[in-house]
Formats: sequence, C-alpha cells, structure tokens
Amino acid sequence: MGGILLVIALVVVGLWGIGAYNGLVALKNQVVNAWKQIDVQLKRRHDLIPNLFNAVKGAMEHEKGTLEAVISARNRAVSAQGVAATAKAEGELSQALGRLFALSEAYPSIKATSNIAGLQEELGSTENKIAFARQLYNDVATQYNTRQAQFPTNLLVGIAQASPADLWMIEDTAERAVPTVDLGGGRRDLPPA
Repeated sequence: MGGILLVIALVVVGLWGIGAYNGLVALKNQVVNAWKQIDVQLKRRHDLIPNLFNAVKGAMEHEKGTLEAVISARNRAVSAQGVAATAKAEGELSQALGRLFALSEAYPSIKATSNIAGLQEELGSTENKIAFARQLYNDVATQYNTRQAQFPTNLLVGIAQASPADLWMIEDTAERAVPTVDLGGGRRDLPPA
C-alpha cells in the first residue's frame, strides 16, 4: 500500500512538473510574440517617417534642424536593440515627431496638404497601435516574471531556461512629456513613448 502511494505521489509531482515547465515555456513564447508585435508596429512607424519627411522638407527648408532631428531619432530607433534601448530611442523619436508636428501646424501650406495630413493621421494611428502592443507586451512579460518567482514553479526556472523579461519603461522624465498636436480638426495627444 505504501508503495502505491509513493508511486501516485511521484506521478502527481511529475505531472505538476511537466505542467509547470510547459507553462513557463508557453509564457516565454508569448513574451517573444508580444515583442514581435511591437516590432511590427515600430517598423510601420519607421517606414512612414521618410514619407512625411519628404512631404514637408521643401516647405520647411528653414526648419532643417527639426527635420534632421526626426531623421536622426528615427535612425537611432531603427538600430536600437533590446527593450530598454528601444524604449529610450522610441521616446526620443516621439519627441522629435511632436516638434515636427507642432512646427507643421505653423505652416498653412503644409497643414492644407492632404498628403501630409494623411501621413500625420497614419502616424497617429500607428502610435495608438504601438501603445496597445507595448501594453500587451508588458502584461505578458509581467505574467511571465510573476510565474517564475512563484513557489514551487521557481524550482523549474533553470530547467526551463527562463529568465525575467525586461518591461518597456520610460526612464527619462522628459520623455514622459506628451506633445499636443492638432491633426487637422481637433486636438489629440500622442500616446507616451
């Protein structure tokens, strides 16, 4: 009888171990997927910026410093690696875009161009998608990190090759400033980076 109870206990522990291991692997894959969703939206954003730049550069030639700041920030954002570096670079890009949008409001010829207005609207829409993707990423990463820290699952962290996922955070208080931009009819705030 004692042998049967020992076998049952070992089976239960084994099944729990398999379930906990598979749960960690599944969460790890969800974190990777959520990061890839952010990456897709950031690529879309990065691809829109040269079009916006080309559309406004002729009309804003004397604002060359602002235009160059946008392109420079975009290039840093495209080459950023890892969650923290990407968050920092994207925050700088959001600030540069905010300044560009604010300047473009001062030029009626730019504001009246439907191509530029369309690009601004697309960028605004993309900003919202990025914000949702970052929220999903942080939610999944937090769930993954929590599962790793909970007992008794934490006993399997090494076996599952699990390590805490970085969260997307804004560290620089200047990056937290949200520029207000008029996109042609109403006021709209860009989401924070």
